[in-house]
Amino acid sequence: MSETFRALTIVDEEGKPKAGFQTLSLSDLPDHDVLVEVAFSTLNYKDGLAITGKGRIARRLPMVAGIDLAGTVRESRSDAWKPGDKVIVNGWGLSETEWGGYARFARVKPEWLVRLPDAFTAEQAMAIGTAGYTAALCVNALEDWGTIEPGSGEVLVTGAAGGVGSTAVSLLAAKGYRVTASTGRAETRDYLSSLGASALVDRASLSEKSGPLQKERWSGAVDSVGSTTLANLLAQTVYGGAVAACGLAGGADLPGTVLPHILRSVALLGVDSVMAPQAKRERAWALLAAHLDRKHLAAIARMEPLSALPQLAQDIVAGKIRGRVVIDVSQ
Repeated sequence: MSETFRALTIVDEEGKPKAGFQTLSLSDLPDHDVLVEVAFSTLNYKDGLAITGKGRIARRLPMVAGIDLAGTVRESRSDAWKPGDKVIVNGWGLSETEWGGYARFARVKPEWLVRLPDAFTAEQAMAIGTAGYTAALCVNALEDWGTIEPGSGEVLVTGAAGGVGSTAVSLLAAKGYRVTASTGRAETRDYLSSLGASALVDRASLSEKSGPLQKERWSGAVDSVGSTTLANLLAQTVYGGAVAACGLAGGADLPGTVLPHILRSVALLGVDSVMAPQAKRERAWALLAAHLDRKHLAAIARMEPLSALPQLAQDIVAGKIRGRVVIDVSQ
């Protein structure tokens, strides 16, 4: 194994986080029980915030960035994993309090690992990444709530051209739901239709402040935007419906009222991907393996080298990234 390798790290520079490339050795890695040789990572909105410094994501410096990784176990002090096992890590504080996946090697705790499903290659798993895995958690949450039914009612996906949204549209359409996609980019309309969206709405119509109770339309929704958009979704959800909220691309505030909840029994389902228990993780990956269209996955994702991350981070924070970006950590 190579003793030295390149990593994208975040360091403290005059009291501010600054991202850049650094050469590390295996001895620099944390003393966790499993050494993984990383094949691929991926780019998420949270990664963009961490690298650009526009969000205080890394809370312990220095930090190897990257909240996802897929690769092969090379060494293990845990009985649960052995050399040669193909694995995935999503979340668990990677890039926040634990060193992440933007490096050729990572030492991780055994309980963080999920076995790579036979249905996917490591590259495909990172084309899904935390964004796609979060979308699957949202779909499971809505189905568990029990008010969405295939072919009946509309299920809205906000931020639909992004990583979470693209996967959510594809999964929901594959399961027979009538999916409406919200986007502010006209050039993504054909793309979203190809993923299975049966209708489109302009995100501007959802981002303007409106009444606390509006015309009922959505039987359920997956929201990665937050703020006024989420408040409007709740106000437009049908009696007994639910919204699965997993992001804050539009803001962390929620300028709404309790009226949709107490007059229409609308549920706001919070979905966290970082600390989700193992059973939820395995169920989400099983949903992806069973229902995510591989042609859609190929259309959603593109490959980029590790060296391109600084610019890619700027692009994703600016809303210029469509779908998913897989990061080849060897380049």
